[in-house]
Amino acid sequence: MKDLEDVAVAVPPRLDLAAWRQGFDDVFARIAGRFAQASSRKRARAYLLGLLSRSERKNGWTIAEFAGDAAPDGMQRLLNLYSWSADDVRDDLRDFVVSAFGDPAGVLICDETGFLKKGRKSAGVQRQYSGTAGRVENCQLGVFLAYAVPGGGRALIDRELYLPQSWTQDRGRCRQAGIADDTGFATKPEQARMMIERAIGAGVPFGWVAADEAYGQNTELRTWLEQRGVSYVLAVPKTFTVTTQAGRRQAAALAALVSAAGWQQLSCGDGAKGPRYYHWALIATASPVHHLLVRRPVTGGELAFFTCHAPPGTTLASLVRVAGARWAVEECFQAAKNETGLDHYQVRRYDAWYRHVTLSMLALAFLQVTAAQRGHQCLWTTYPGTGAA
Repeated sequence: MKDLEDVAVAVPPRLDLAAWRQGFDDVFARIAGRFAQASSRKRARAYLLGLLSRSERKNGWTIAEFAGDAAPDGMQRLLNLYSWSADDVRDDLRDFVVSAFGDPAGVLICDETGFLKKGRKSAGVQRQYSGTAGRVENCQLGVFLAYAVPGGGRALIDRELYLPQSWTQDRGRCRQAGIADDTGFATKPEQARMMIERAIGAGVPFGWVAADEAYGQNTELRTWLEQRGVSYVLAVPKTFTVTTQAGRRQAAALAALVSAAGWQQLSCGDGAKGPRYYHWALIATASPVHHLLVRRPVTGGELAFFTCHAPPGTTLASLVRVAGARWAVEECFQAAKNETGLDHYQVRRYDAWYRHVTLSMLALAFLQVTAAQRGHQCLWTTYPGTGAA
């Protein structure tokens, strides 16, 4: 089986291979103890290297070929048969990210992404709306928790596979996909809550939660966050109802009352083309800890709305920063799918999905931390000394 000396791997520019190798060894040492068998430990290391390779596709066959195996059987055993806990590895991944990026001003970001699939045997698959595809497709949906900090550090730190009721109400189908009888239905906001609760329990330093409309308009999630004393900036639809001193109004109606002087042009963070400037307005509510944040494109376009829960005196600039941080999870999805094979798997079982996705997240976090620690913007430039094309 090949090792680092023999493979083409993704190494940030101006970083020598010896430093990359040491960093990889340090990361793998964090999880090596989770694999009690020498064979599973060896396969896990090879699988991570395959996910970090410059291979165009990163599934069982291509990773096995990359590792020098004649068949994918060993990699399939890693995902389907060997005894190891993906949740334990997830905890190690989260601790690795916090040790590198941890910041009390960090933002936890909830979002989902789709995995297009054929057939009906993959755990959780059905025809459902996928934001990734922009339409209803036969797919699986994964709900993820990202962690983003000022300065650009970001990574995926938790994940849950969404199981529609068509699955949880059919226990025979669940058993065939390796889903335990005590695994019940949970909405995507409930899954987001579980992941945030795990982050809190693990002592992840953060100051905010951000999410899109699917989570922002969920009353139960907002109430739970407030009960835990967690500040948030959550996207909501224009029909979202806000209670003001003058009564209850929809968000769009309140935005229409903002005068020209009530808008401020601020950047919500850097994008691919530099600072992302918008016009912003902050509308008070009947509560000193709740606000409605409105975003308007500089050159005209649709408004976006955010319900905010924050301590009195929180500045507009702080709320804008958190609203902008939400894009970090989209960037993580794109990077993970393009670079570490997040959606390249060919497994059907519930536990195998968690295993592949967790290892892909760890591979991505390693690249992100390695690049960020050395001030690099480009995470995935192949090192010339590895023999890559």
